[in-house]
Amino acid sequence: MGKGAFCLGLSGGLALCLASIALPQWWRQEEDQRDFPQFPRAAEFYFLRVEYTDLAGGSARGFGRGFGRGWWMQDWPRAELHFTEGVQRLTRIHIGEPRHVPLTDDRIFECPWAYVTQAGYWNLSNAETSRLGEYLARGGFLVVDDFWGPAEWEVFREAMDRALPGKPIVELTSSDPMMHVLYDIQECVQIPGLRHLRRGPGGAIVTDLQDRPPHWRAIYDDHGRMLVAINYNMDIGDAWEEADVPEYPAEATILAYQFAINSIIYAMTH
Repeated sequence: MGKGAFCLGLSGGLALCLASIALPQWWRQEEDQRDFPQFPRAAEFYFLRVEYTDLAGGSARGFGRGFGRGWWMQDWPRAELHFTEGVQRLTRIHIGEPRHVPLTDDRIFECPWAYVTQAGYWNLSNAETSRLGEYLARGGFLVVDDFWGPAEWEVFREAMDRALPGKPIVELTSSDPMMHVLYDIQECVQIPGLRHLRRGPGGAIVTDLQDRPPHWRAIYDDHGRMLVAINYNMDIGDAWEEADVPEYPAEATILAYQFAINSIIYAMTH
């Protein structure tokens, strides 16, 4: 898909709405969700972040977190807190508190939509890949985000080959129905992480990602239903999280919200 300037025909009201997002009061950073036998039934949708096993001793780049947190926690919890606030304001979906559970936890089947970040650093066991394949075969939808470069791509691809054998990964096009469920997305350009931004000549905010072009990709089942939306060389989690940071491009945040909301509605209706 195109890599040019953002051109989405967005209203100023939507940008203003996203810029005013505040963290909800119910968040408790140290909560242990394993104390909950199941998700409450009071909401229609829960943002589910997937916990997974990291590569032993580090990552595809040869280094680990180094401070006792798994790579699945990147941008947690601020990304989903900002994003779910946006979903509440922009849709009529009754959304609950974000959750995170291990991939092998049976509660994953209670949620039609799940999010994985830093998949270039995961090291899925056979049990995890089997569960991921089962989750997708039973109607689940997965969004994969924030992994970069050929080495991390190979880590991700190998795991998906085990989870969904024989299912090719293809480029996502603007003609796909998911791109038009609620928002009409005609072109997807690169959504950078905050770490990829710098001030250029005249103080303009520019990115330094020329060697890492964006790819919006997908995996489908035999009936043409999208199973996995893949944001490669992009970071939509940062775009949610940094929605109220003046230096972060508003166009990138808006696109990230539109794409993810479309994927949620698609997952809930297909």
